[in-house]
Amino acid sequence: MTDNEHEIEQPESRVPKRVIGTPAPGTSMLGAQEVRQDSDDEPGVILPDEVKARKAEKIVALCFMVTFAAAIAFLIFYVILPVDSLDNTALSNLALGGTLTLALLGLASGIVIWVRQLMPKYNLVQERHPMATDGETRGYVEETFLKGANESGFVKRKMLRRTLLLASAPLGLLPLVLLRDLDNNTPLPASKFHTTLRHTVWGTKTKEGKNLRLVVEGTGQPIRAADFNSPGGILSVVPEGYEHDLNALAKATLILIKFRPEEIKGGVNKNWTHDGIVAYSKICTHVGCPAALYEQTTHHILCPCHQSTFDAADGAKVIFGPAARPLPQLPIAVDEQGYLIAQGDFAVPPGPSYWERGDAEQLAREEGKSA
Repeated sequence: MTDNEHEIEQPESRVPKRVIGTPAPGTSMLGAQEVRQDSDDEPGVILPDEVKARKAEKIVALCFMVTFAAAIAFLIFYVILPVDSLDNTALSNLALGGTLTLALLGLASGIVIWVRQLMPKYNLVQERHPMATDGETRGYVEETFLKGANESGFVKRKMLRRTLLLASAPLGLLPLVLLRDLDNNTPLPASKFHTTLRHTVWGTKTKEGKNLRLVVEGTGQPIRAADFNSPGGILSVVPEGYEHDLNALAKATLILIKFRPEEIKGGVNKNWTHDGIVAYSKICTHVGCPAALYEQTTHHILCPCHQSTFDAADGAKVIFGPAARPLPQLPIAVDEQGYLIAQGDFAVPPGPSYWERGDAEQLAREEGKSA
């Protein structure tokens, strides 16, 4: 017999299987240092009860699963929910905000329960010491961190580790989905909602095919031009038939101002006025607050939210504040009975800016020229 024949075949050593999200065999959370597991021997350390810890572990895992499900629901809602109307947009915002809130709340709740119910509790006293730390202190901090990482149970408790990783995965995709809309070169599909943002009900007709009358906000009383004849007067007006339509009023509410002929400057389109009466959008072009404070002596319109100030005698141009655009002027006239009516819609979209505002204004100008 040869020496090889006398050798006994040894079984192959089993290599520990590595799980995703855990250190390689033989290493700790930060490298090859050995982690001391001596919490049982330290005074002042209260270890969690294992029975209660297992129940808490299941609760934490449930929280992480809720986060995973909510994040997936966010992605689904973002793709399938339409934004072709104000109501659908409100529903989309509610669904996206609700699922994102639920996802973050589940993740935060799981982590809090993990720390409070599964990790040891310490009674610590911190003493004053010099700001500069020596090597011994740094070594103590490193050792404490490694021991804390081990005590967290991240490696030991597979259910927590795996559900945490599962919950975190879709959360990382949410910014990628949301930031897609930052690409100005990627046009959004045309929809009725975009048209709704660009236009108001002032461009519609009544059932009889007539232009809409201007009525006093709150009372619904039509306004005769002859009755609104005091220079410096101001009224808040809305379109007739839409007095209680909040979606329409959010864009169509006006302020009506009476000027003397010599007070009107070049910024006002005089073809859109009647006997010194000018109609401006009441919706501030900054963030949409009602700009209805009027100073008669200076002809200034003030928005109370952020103090944007507009010169009503000069086309409502911005003279102060964060607003970047004038208040749009509405073309008005009178009907055969002398009541003030709208000649059409605003030439540019009223209210604050939005992502495709430039395209909307260009489209409005083109539509105005074609009309």
